[in-house]
Amino acid sequence: MAGNQKEQYTQQGRLKIASTLHHFINEQALPGSGIQPAHFWQSFESILLDLTPTNQALLEKRQSLQTQIDEYHRTGQPASGEAYAAFLRDIGYLVSAPEEVAVSTDRVDEEAATMAGPQLVVPINNARYALNAANARWGSLYDAFYGTDVIGQEGELAPGKDYNPTRGQAVVTKAKDWLDSVLPLQTGSHHKVTNYWIKDGALAVKFADNTETSLCNSAAFAGYRGEQQSPDALLFLHNQLHFEVQINRTHPVGKNDTAGVSDILMEAALSTIMDCEDSVAAVDAEDKTLVYQNWLGLMKGTLAVAVNKNGQQSTRTLNPDRDYLSPASHNPFKLHGRSLMFVRNVGHLMQNDAILVDDEPVYEGLMDAMVTALIGIHDIKGNGEYTNSRKGSIYIVKPKMHGPEEVAFANTLFQRVEQALGLTANTLKMGIMDEERRTSVNLKACIAQARERVVFINTGFLDRTGDEIHTSMLAGAFAPKAELKQRPWIAAYEKANVMTGLECGLSGKAQIGKGMWPVPDHMQAMMETKIGHPQAGATTAWVPSPTAATLHALHYHQVDVFEIQKSLENSDFDGLSDILTIPLMDTSAPLDEATIQRELDNNVQGILGYVVRWVHQGIGCSKVPDIDNVGLMEDRATLRISSQHIANWLVHGVVTHTQVEETLARMAKLVDEQNAGDSAYIPMHPDYNNATGYLAARDLIFKGTEQPSGYTEPLLHARRREMKAGLAIE
Repeated sequence: MAGNQKEQYTQQGRLKIASTLHHFINEQALPGSGIQPAHFWQSFESILLDLTPTNQALLEKRQSLQTQIDEYHRTGQPASGEAYAAFLRDIGYLVSAPEEVAVSTDRVDEEAATMAGPQLVVPINNARYALNAANARWGSLYDAFYGTDVIGQEGELAPGKDYNPTRGQAVVTKAKDWLDSVLPLQTGSHHKVTNYWIKDGALAVKFADNTETSLCNSAAFAGYRGEQQSPDALLFLHNQLHFEVQINRTHPVGKNDTAGVSDILMEAALSTIMDCEDSVAAVDAEDKTLVYQNWLGLMKGTLAVAVNKNGQQSTRTLNPDRDYLSPASHNPFKLHGRSLMFVRNVGHLMQNDAILVDDEPVYEGLMDAMVTALIGIHDIKGNGEYTNSRKGSIYIVKPKMHGPEEVAFANTLFQRVEQALGLTANTLKMGIMDEERRTSVNLKACIAQARERVVFINTGFLDRTGDEIHTSMLAGAFAPKAELKQRPWIAAYEKANVMTGLECGLSGKAQIGKGMWPVPDHMQAMMETKIGHPQAGATTAWVPSPTAATLHALHYHQVDVFEIQKSLENSDFDGLSDILTIPLMDTSAPLDEATIQRELDNNVQGILGYVVRWVHQGIGCSKVPDIDNVGLMEDRATLRISSQHIANWLVHGVVTHTQVEETLARMAKLVDEQNAGDSAYIPMHPDYNNATGYLAARDLIFKGTEQPSGYTEPLLHARRREMKAGLAIE
């Protein structure tokens, strides 16, 4: 990717920095960091000159391995079993795992080490979303019940435009049932309580007949606000998660409650990943500067956004910490009011001309590491109103790394950044995304390369499947997408991730995470399904909204994850054979033409629905209606699997080029219709073949086999830059 000739650059040694980014770093990010501009740029230049060749060599090795795998499958050799595993070992794709790996990560905040709860992932370039996610540490259980299908929505329970008191009472009943389950009383039920107060350092409870009782577990009572005889809020702790029972007898809900309970506030999103990667459309210096500005605003507590809700104007900022009094001493204390914030850098692949080194675009992952770490210093130095890490750590999630060599490279990068910025060794913590096949089969060796700083491993079904398809593109036609989830490889992959993490000592030191629930409007289904993540021993799992985080928090009260982990610690599970079983189509039961077309329609509609917003509007993550008009949270991971799936079916003749072209045109019309109500939407109809988003979707499918590891970024970035240039001319 050549440098943008229209961009204005500032020369610093052998670097040329886009002026908008240079100004931001010099005038906003560096002041208060204790680092002088000359030192920053000289150190950055040294890192880029030293590490760029290694970055390039690692990408070349990816391609070399892929070429050898393609040739292996092209010649029809065994695609499973020991012969296949031996081949992968011979070419260096599969490496020997170290016998023992013991992570020694220190200075880890409790949200990532000793607590289990939901995690949000949010595009950092959207300030409103970023603030909502950071503030989702605490969420209203009553609102989450009332506003979702967790409470039935038919008949007298239908929400309606105005408040429905019948539905409201169903919410209170469900919430009180939950209190009885996690906070049982010695006698009676929370449904019948008329008064809560503090007596001799403990919670006292009274019923209508003036009888009194107390908690079965008195230690669960953790604090309060207000007066002892008439508290405003009661704080409880269960499975290392807090929740707050709010009491307000003048509140519209509380005035009709026998005990005056107006809400239950859940400690919900313990952590949030502020994403610079899959959910963000950031293709140039302008976009990257916005990304970095918002991260700085979060680290300094200055990020603010104007909000117009129901005609009322307000300014949204980060929430303060929460104040309480201890039950026994009545001394004041605080709880963190915001999610622990991670920042997800981009992977090793992409280059960005926001900075040029010797007139070549810089590897974006190198730039992200240096700039996001610099910004994190403001939190460590206490330059803002709030604190993110009380342990003095900066949390960076590193995605899309292929195998232990690439993790080692990221570790070296982090070491160099720490040295350049004067940070204590291992201040930069690393989250390892287990979303590439070469990482899955070598996870223990990957963790070993970052054992002193790893703070997170997380599975991601969609990207992992996209890489599964691309890696084995020539092995045969893959099964339909829904069937892929039922094949042995996915269960083995998910289980091996947890078991490997436990074997390496992550419990109590780092998160073991699971992937996203993609359907934000189907919360009852989430409640039925997503409990499987804590039951599997995962300390966190991704959810699509603050409301979903509040509801998913209930699962961590139902399941003591750390007890689950203890029960799994001595289990022996490898899973490699299943992980290496490629989920190909069952040739003994061929698909009929109607089934094939439905699968193609679904894939193409999903690609177009996401890509047209990405390319035309610069929206990297949004709720996109699927072919049945069900809203799904989409980012580049969903795009990768769909485009690779069609590319695979084209290679093996399951679908034809003409059939895909016809489907693209038909689905483009449907996507335009689905977005008719969006005034900012730029339609593809009627001239599809001159619509930049449409052309991007075609590229992703028909050039899918050529894309490095099946990634969508190179094509998307090129088309988005083309679109931005066209809009600028207009």
